[in-house]
Amino acid sequence: MSKKRTTNRVNFGQRAIAALPIPAKSRVYVFDTKVPGLALCITPGGARSYYLYRWVKGKPQRLRIAAFGEISVEQARRRAAWLNNEIAAGGNPQTEKRRARDGLTLGELFETWLETYAKVHKRTWRADEWQFGKYLAPVKGKRLSDMGTANVQALHTGLGKKPGPYTANRVRALLATLFNHAVRAGLVESNPCAGVRKFPERSRERFLIGDELTRFLQAVRAETDPMIRDFVLLAMLTGARRGNLQGMKWGDVNLTAGIWQITAAESKNAEALVVVLSVPAVAILKHRRADLNGYAGPWVFPSARSRCGHIVELKTAWARILKTADLADVRMHDLRRGLGSFLALGGASLVQVGKALGHRSQQASAVYARLQTEAVRGSVEAACAKLLEAAPGIAGAPNAIEG
Repeated sequence: MSKKRTTNRVNFGQRAIAALPIPAKSRVYVFDTKVPGLALCITPGGARSYYLYRWVKGKPQRLRIAAFGEISVEQARRRAAWLNNEIAAGGNPQTEKRRARDGLTLGELFETWLETYAKVHKRTWRADEWQFGKYLAPVKGKRLSDMGTANVQALHTGLGKKPGPYTANRVRALLATLFNHAVRAGLVESNPCAGVRKFPERSRERFLIGDELTRFLQAVRAETDPMIRDFVLLAMLTGARRGNLQGMKWGDVNLTAGIWQITAAESKNAEALVVVLSVPAVAILKHRRADLNGYAGPWVFPSARSRCGHIVELKTAWARILKTADLADVRMHDLRRGLGSFLALGGASLVQVGKALGHRSQQASAVYARLQTEAVRGSVEAACAKLLEAAPGIAGAPNAIEG
């Protein structure tokens, strides 16, 4: 343990800490004037973290408490005071912390993160839960202290082969989130995912058109489960995200006005959305409401088998439809992309495409720019032909211009 690099003392407060200068070369420690041993570490990169620096049984120890901003100054003082009491009583907080860190498994970390953070702050926590159970269950019993970069790299490489690079990158992202949580909690010193490079990804442009679209619609029409049939058709006709469609409520739908309101709490971008319901979409919803056999609950797609009360599992039905249509490499999200593509092909502006799909920025709609250009091409060709009608010999014959 190195010696203290500074003896600066400051009465800690949010403004006082924020005003402290960033060191040019090495990290510095500034100490609180009220609680013994409470220090703030400032790195050349601008990071600020609370520590407790004390001598324990003849040896100096530096115990990380939390990053500045994660907790208030008063909370940092209370934690430091509690640790001081532990030390005064003969305990060694660093030893207890190391024992807890070494014994904690990846599965235990995930459960803690899920309950204390994801369920509180993330609307997509169920997807994280499913992903962890699907791809990380084999290593959930592994201790955090044994999860190094080499382990994560091997896992990422294996998933990159099957099911593929996209899934491998999503699992790596979830692992990185978990270990960032562990770093902030002081359970590990670094994130092993930092040294694992993501697989390159290309923006997916897959959507159904022509014979593929015909076969797909015929397979949907042949689907024996009316709820699945209606769900897939509405996914096509609204371009809504799957999670929003699964949780669609009758109270948010106005069939007379032909709109569906998605609240900010349910939107991926945390912004309220208004989805335009076309005449066919309204017809499907009217049929659904008449076909619910007395169900008076809130969900458009109710399910007695799910804990949340609405439909969740669609993989089996989706695979059945694709098999009937003799299609492969088609995801349900491609239906959303399909609506955007047909909008662009029909001449809709990128702003209109973005509004229809609920994109926060125009950049998210940029993938449809090429299709929009193709839609304009027909109009340009017709206009040019009209312009050249006055000189028939020129049209289609460049050499005639010189003559």
